[in-house]
Amino acid sequence: MNRKILCGAGALGASLFAAMPAWAQEAAAAPAPVPNPGNNAWMMTSTLLVLLMIIPGLMLFYGGLTRSKNMLSTMTQIGAAASLAMVLWVVYGYGLAFGPEGNAFISWGKFFLAGVTPDSTAATFSDEVISEYIFISFQMTFAAITLALVLGSTVERIKFSAVMVFGIVWLTIVYFPIAHMVWAAGGFLFEGKMFGTELPAALDFAGGTVVHINAGIAALVAAIILGKRKGYPQEPMPPHSLTLTMVGTGLLWVGWFGFNAGSALEANGSAALAMINTFVATAAAGLAWMVTERLAGHKGSALGFCSGIVAGLVAVTPAAGNSGPFGALILGAVASVVCFFAVSKLKPMFGYDDALDAFGVHGVGGIVGAIGTGIVYSPSLGGPGGADFSMGSQVATQVIAVLVAIVWSAVGTTVAVLIAKAVTGLRVAPEVELEGLDIGEHGERAYN
Repeated sequence: MNRKILCGAGALGASLFAAMPAWAQEAAAAPAPVPNPGNNAWMMTSTLLVLLMIIPGLMLFYGGLTRSKNMLSTMTQIGAAASLAMVLWVVYGYGLAFGPEGNAFISWGKFFLAGVTPDSTAATFSDEVISEYIFISFQMTFAAITLALVLGSTVERIKFSAVMVFGIVWLTIVYFPIAHMVWAAGGFLFEGKMFGTELPAALDFAGGTVVHINAGIAALVAAIILGKRKGYPQEPMPPHSLTLTMVGTGLLWVGWFGFNAGSALEANGSAALAMINTFVATAAAGLAWMVTERLAGHKGSALGFCSGIVAGLVAVTPAAGNSGPFGALILGAVASVVCFFAVSKLKPMFGYDDALDAFGVHGVGGIVGAIGTGIVYSPSLGGPGGADFSMGSQVATQVIAVLVAIVWSAVGTTVAVLIAKAVTGLRVAPEVELEGLDIGEHGERAYN
């Protein structure tokens, strides 16, 4: 069962080993595990691919979707938020998510990466290990992109200072605990015994709940509290450069192979499965969105293709190593259709201003992908589930994981937004919003 794991086992084992009698130590002495250079190289590559998703991938994807007067502010918010997440991760985020001590909801220890050295190792899903610094870096990029994704709903009217305050609080009380619950040994959803049940553990190969549902729900809550952009929805606010959005989409798709295949933590068959699933689910989703547009009476659009690509990437994330290729293909196509209706029908129906559809694609696509993973995991559909697999039990677990992520993110995001509002205020002045945040917030223009 491919899930990320707590890498403090080495420290725990060392403490237990030290407590053994001397004769037992001699009898049990064995060479310390040494990282496989190939696995280390793959994980370093995967880490850089995830960074590529953020800078410049998400920057260009989101930036192209905004109006030209807000292009630089959008890119700056994403870059600064990602950088903030990286700093907090090494200060205390890694310890709160993957520390050596903890309970079902949070951990602690290794703050400021205390005790981590170039010789420290992190466990994988087999008897292999990788460098702990690489594991830390890989997980750090996940925290960075999750915070950046949230900003897709709040661009064009939120203060830069509010983004920074929100980011500090949100990462601390929302992202780090959810990452621990889903991916760390002893985590609430990792162990599969939620609320006293004996259900199987939740499946989230690369971040369906931790990243996408979490970010999507946070985006929705933040957009509702922040309020609509001036003139929305009466005034047209089309993307200023679909060319840049297309380039960003391509970079996201390329980087996503590090995101998904890298979550195997080794260069092995599981990574290969995640790789092909990331190809086929995404391709099917991009086509499905355009077909759905045509059936709905519109032309198949470049924006629709880009939206479908991202919807497929989001949906396959939790299933990347938990599905056969055909199951992933179907999952991507289904998620794309559902996200199309969430963006085109749900948003106008309820009237919230999710500016770049962070909730409509990441939140909704993440929910479809997380629950669908419980289905495509079935060996009868080509998934890796064992002989004792029960689709009903697994889907029940996935639903519980989705609900936990939704509630935790919604409550925590509300707290984080209200704290930011109290400290800095949330919205720029009306004249700044009219002029554009590039000039009003940063004193620059994207295009001169």
